[in-house]
Amino acid sequence: MARVQSVYLQTTVFTGNWTDNCQRLCVLCVFIQDLKVFSFLQEDDLFRETVIFTTDPAALKETIENSSVIDWTKYMLIGTDLCHMDILTAVASDKKIRSNRLSASRLLTLEDVSRLPSIDSSGISLSSLNESHIDMVKAKWKFSGKEGAAKSMIRNMIVNFPSCCVLDAEGKPVSWILTYSSSAIGMLYTLPEHRRKGYAKVLVHAMARRFHAEAYPVFCFIEEENIVSYRLFKSFGFTEDPSYRITCNSSEFS
Repeated sequence: MARVQSVYLQTTVFTGNWTDNCQRLCVLCVFIQDLKVFSFLQEDDLFRETVIFTTDPAALKETIENSSVIDWTKYMLIGTDLCHMDILTAVASDKKIRSNRLSASRLLTLEDVSRLPSIDSSGISLSSLNESHIDMVKAKWKFSGKEGAAKSMIRNMIVNFPSCCVLDAEGKPVSWILTYSSSAIGMLYTLPEHRRKGYAKVLVHAMARRFHAEAYPVFCFIEEENIVSYRLFKSFGFTEDPSYRITCNSSEFS
């Protein structure tokens, strides 16, 4: 019997009164569930994401304190709007959880796909990533951290969401871009020996066109210090929302 490749569980929690504009806390929980429940799984197969939408900071605090919503005994990667960081930090401290801020990112959106510049991709071989590429992508991701956690997250992205890569003459990926479960494009990376060949431009162009054709929003999160990527996406017509910053944090028991 063939092994199930990946199991993706998503929990969405809504709280508060929705007559006003909503504020969003997006919590990305990356951990391994009780494998006794899923006896057919191997350790890296399960990825779980919890997304919380709320308009009320007090409701947000109450929700993330609830162990039935978030299991704080597990290692997690948590993404949240910077304005909610005080709440997250306070809850983690009360639970004696070590929380480390890994990055802060800008939100860039492509509102008008017609602004995309024309790109000549002739002679470039494009494909999608597959499970055989998981370890390669993980090795180049700066937040790989926990072995099983990062591998689970990347497997989920490759198996369940769009990706695009440039192949060399031997059919091996030398540049790639993935999609997060939020539909943000990211993890753009080119091997050092293959840079300055325009591969990143080709990949961003291809993914933006694909998402637009399928009626998905085209957006990404760029780390504040990543000036190269910021300039690349701006050159493609992406615009920044200066009022929004998302932080990525890791949390685990002290």
